[in-house]
Amino acid sequence: MAQRVTFRRRNPYNTKSNQIKVVKTPGGVLRAQHLKKAATRPKCGDCGIALPGVAALRPKEYASVSKTKKHVSRAYGGSRCANCVKERIVRAFLIEEQKIVKKLVKDAAKK
Repeated sequence: MAQRVTFRRRNPYNTKSNQIKVVKTPGGVLRAQHLKKAATRPKCGDCGIALPGVAALRPKEYASVSKTKKHVSRAYGGSRCANCVKERIVRAFLIEEQKIVKKLVKDAAKK
């Protein structure tokens, strides 16, 4: 016969934050063990892919973890992926080049 288990907290509903796992204790009793919600990987702000090298934790847990687990050592480390950073650098370089070309054309037109 299957043994029933009850929630150990006051919330009686089967919600996302009230998930349980049934565990058999050393005394042979089935006991409900509340599970924590699974963490999602931090995403790149530009393209939305999961950031490699950054730990997937619940928001509160980032406070108690070292800085090396929250970012990678690069500009925009824990915020943008490498491809998006590369894109930004190239875009900035091309814009600057364009400004120089515009200036040269303007000077040539003056003469």
